[in-house]
Amino acid sequence: MNRRRFLAGAGLAGASILAGCGSVENQSTRSPPLVEDRPDATYYPTHREGMEMIGVGDAGDYKVGLTYSYPHRFWTVTGTDTEQVTIRDADSLHLMASVWDPETGTILPIESGVSISIDADGETVADKQPWPMVSQNMGFHYGDNYGLDGEGVYEITLRVDGMTERRLGGFDDRFDGAGEWTTNFEFSRSARDNISFTEYPDKQGSRAALDRMDMEMIPTSQVPAPEDLPGELLGTAKGSDEVYAATWLTDAAFLDSGQSYLAVSVRTPYNRAPLPMMSLDGRVEIDGETAYDDSLSAAVHPDIGYHYGAVVETTGDPAVTVETIGPSQTSRHEGYETAFLGTPTLSF
Repeated sequence: MNRRRFLAGAGLAGASILAGCGSVENQSTRSPPLVEDRPDATYYPTHREGMEMIGVGDAGDYKVGLTYSYPHRFWTVTGTDTEQVTIRDADSLHLMASVWDPETGTILPIESGVSISIDADGETVADKQPWPMVSQNMGFHYGDNYGLDGEGVYEITLRVDGMTERRLGGFDDRFDGAGEWTTNFEFSRSARDNISFTEYPDKQGSRAALDRMDMEMIPTSQVPAPEDLPGELLGTAKGSDEVYAATWLTDAAFLDSGQSYLAVSVRTPYNRAPLPMMSLDGRVEIDGETAYDDSLSAAVHPDIGYHYGAVVETTGDPAVTVETIGPSQTSRHEGYETAFLGTPTLSF
């Protein structure tokens, strides 16, 4: 197996640039105490926060959407370690950005990230990159807590950088460039405080997950079920609670004669949300001979979604080994912060 030094978290999110005073009172007192003895796996969180739509628009080749909720705690990931981000007095709301392909509705995790700037009366109130993150009810998105200068109308600009991930199939000549979308948002404390907030004292800590939230204007952040992946399904395996599904393609349009493609789709249990920003190595043996032994590249395909893959310069019946060099560096909402942190080696 080709071992590489794993540089965790590099370039995934920028530093905060916050200005202003007189922030709106936040809802930190509404966050219940964390579950004691949380499992090292997906678990039912203490509560569920609803969200409200800010808007949907076009940013170059991308479709984007913005929603908001109460400020809330989450966890960042560096290597295999997590660190809780607590709610600050200056935080007014939690902004969430989604990016997808307008033609297929495929959610697009973009390693180069997105940035959000917020202006009021010509002055910049906030300008930073939200964290790539995953939650049980929303799946993959970008989010962070933001401080505002009180109630009123704000101008929010969402910028999406070009994708560095490999794009295959109908995505092969798209998403190279950046895009930008600007919208107005009227913030009021009463509207924020009317967002639903439900606690689960009887379920919290159990080995389960919240149901996905169906949003009319934003597509579901979900990869296909293993049996619906194209190619020959080699099998599924569970790592540190995440599920790996490996498939072997030999007749895809992006392949040349004599080539095959190994695709490894890594997803959360229960809701099948993609887990981006992992570091994986793959080894393929055919008839006892090593046909591939190197890293698996992050990629997107309309029928596979976000995955890790490699072109193999041969065909045949493969024996595949996948080694996790580094777990997903996405930040986590409550219920995921103790899961998906291992580095398993799996065989298919």
